[in-house]
Amino acid sequence: MNFQDLHEFLRLELVRRIEEGGLTGTRIAQQSGFKQGHLSNFLNRKRALSLDGLDRVLASQGLTVEDILPVHVSAEGTLAVMDNGLASGPAEVEQVAMVPLVSMSAAAEETQIRPASVIEEIPVTAARLSDQRERASRRVAGWQRFVAVRCDSQQAAAMESVLAAASVAVIDRHYNSLAPYHADEPTLLAVRYGAGILLRYAEFDDGRLILRPAAISCPVQLLSVSEDRLPSDYVVGRVCMIFHGL
Repeated sequence: MNFQDLHEFLRLELVRRIEEGGLTGTRIAQQSGFKQGHLSNFLNRKRALSLDGLDRVLASQGLTVEDILPVHVSAEGTLAVMDNGLASGPAEVEQVAMVPLVSMSAAAEETQIRPASVIEEIPVTAARLSDQRERASRRVAGWQRFVAVRCDSQQAAAMESVLAAASVAVIDRHYNSLAPYHADEPTLLAVRYGAGILLRYAEFDDGRLILRPAAISCPVQLLSVSEDRLPSDYVVGRVCMIFHGL
């Protein structure tokens, strides 16, 4: 194990805490005395921390080096025998992917997200993205798959039990089917509505998409589907992850 490994283990632990909604990059920067841009570059693998900087971040989160190691690591840099008695090989570092946070219109219309459209990048463990099942129509098969949008107060009010104001929703644009992702629960979809997107539960009946909110105080909205289009043409994608506090 070397200094670079420690950097990566710390970065992954911070990303994990951010994903769970208990921490934000801004908060880490404030607690450790870094500028937000410096800390963001570290989380995005664009910049390393000094030894002193590494210590500052660890201290700010109440962590020790032992806390960030995935398993016990020997002095030679190899993993020790696990509790189940199985020997393991060299440490494998979990990969992180950066999902672009964009406007609602960019999420709906840009097949490949332009650099100018990226507001910021959201770190997500790559395994969580690769685990998502696809169900894409031919129209969107070549689109950049994952994008993120920030929910405004109106979106949050309609989906109050699911979304909060300023929460970040990651959209899988390779799942634009109305078929439920899980058979026993409704699927939250991003649906084109006017010039933007509505995050709603959706179903198709009698030539219309029925967009249902989670809050009973908000109205159901109907969207007529043109005869020359399919219901899936209006679906931007499935909301596959929600982060609060980013």
